[in-house]
Amino acid sequence: MNIMFVSLGCDKNLVDTEMMLGLLREKGYTFTDDEETADIMVVNTCCFIGDAKEESIQTLLEMAELKKAGRLKVLIAAGCLAQRYRKEIREEIPEVDALVGTMAVGEIAEAVEEALAGSGGDHYRDLNAAPAVYRDRIVTTGGHYAYLKIAEGCSKHCTYCIIPKVRGDYRSIPMEELEAQARKLAEGGVRELILVAQETTLYGADLYGKKTLPELLKRLAGIPDIRWVRILYCYPEEITEELIETIAEEPKICHYLDIPIQHASDGVLKRMGRRATQAQLRSTVERLRERIPDICLRTTLISGFPGETQEDFEELYRFVNEMEFDRLGVFPYSREEDTPAAAYTEQVEESVKESRRDELMELQQAVVFEKAEDIVGQTLTAMIEGKVADEDVYVARTYRDAPDVDGYLFVNTSAFLNSGDFVKVLVTDSNEYDLIGEMIENGEDFS
Repeated sequence: MNIMFVSLGCDKNLVDTEMMLGLLREKGYTFTDDEETADIMVVNTCCFIGDAKEESIQTLLEMAELKKAGRLKVLIAAGCLAQRYRKEIREEIPEVDALVGTMAVGEIAEAVEEALAGSGGDHYRDLNAAPAVYRDRIVTTGGHYAYLKIAEGCSKHCTYCIIPKVRGDYRSIPMEELEAQARKLAEGGVRELILVAQETTLYGADLYGKKTLPELLKRLAGIPDIRWVRILYCYPEEITEELIETIAEEPKICHYLDIPIQHASDGVLKRMGRRATQAQLRSTVERLRERIPDICLRTTLISGFPGETQEDFEELYRFVNEMEFDRLGVFPYSREEDTPAAAYTEQVEESVKESRRDELMELQQAVVFEKAEDIVGQTLTAMIEGKVADEDVYVARTYRDAPDVDGYLFVNTSAFLNSGDFVKVLVTDSNEYDLIGEMIENGEDFS
């Protein structure tokens, strides 16, 4: 039986997909990425914002058509949409044989076997159950980097966010288990670990009575075959001096932080249920840049949140202009049912949300292009991602670039390189979001 997976949404969802793949491999199933040869289809869904929800629904409907045509034997919906809209999926897409909720990924093999036997059912567990942990996952990112999910759920309850209702409260995964997972990944060729959670900076507070991300980072950096450790999703109010010092002092930790701030107007931040004020945001950025001068800071913003006035937007615009973040994304506010913000009366028109998004991105584009030009002439360590066909050019990432969301460094060299190799590159030019350079050294003993 060939199984095909479609993994939608965030990298945390991707970790769940990789765990499910590993569990099914243990049962002897084989995998395909071709719809024509798939017997079983598993769609790991997302419903974080409206666009993600629509993509998940559309994908399930397309797969349902394949099942009706007799090309699929089994169709399974897993993940956040399956967790949140169990009843609706059952009613509207009867071709779905089984549903697997967010906390039940460990039951994927049972769900497949039941569906093949004609008795497909629903698999759900308590949202606050211990996070699923399976070390024998199948890494789908190419093998040289992997995401390490260090916690499940969220207890912040921002007014626009549905995550606590589909993933439960914040629960850290024990440090020993994460280190064991990381060592297993390193044995399989992973060189870069990318730490993810709904919020990474709060790691350990529930298990150990204090935030222990710095200790976890040191343990992961101690794994010999791991070269880079990257941290995503750091809530600004939880960034401690100890964390900053750990990033500054530990050579393997990338000088890169993803800090989703969402806005800069104190009034909007309060309505969002965010904990930080603009003054605190400025202080956090200042402390990071003072202690780690070459740090690359990424953030995300929401435009058009309910009640956002023109004055609020102009304040955000000024803040972005002054802060000069290295990386920045903007998302128009998505009105999600069952969240407090969905009931707010001062909803902003879609055209205004999108216009404000575009203004912010145009401003940020100029910042990014200028920062890229400033890097020309520097020598950077880069990890090879792949090769440009029929050219002596490789695609690489530097410490400043997280996969899929940031830019690339195009490396000119006639040397033979593999994905996951580390090289030293002299940056010779920039092209908007990307850099161009010449390889000057190939090896693993860089200082």
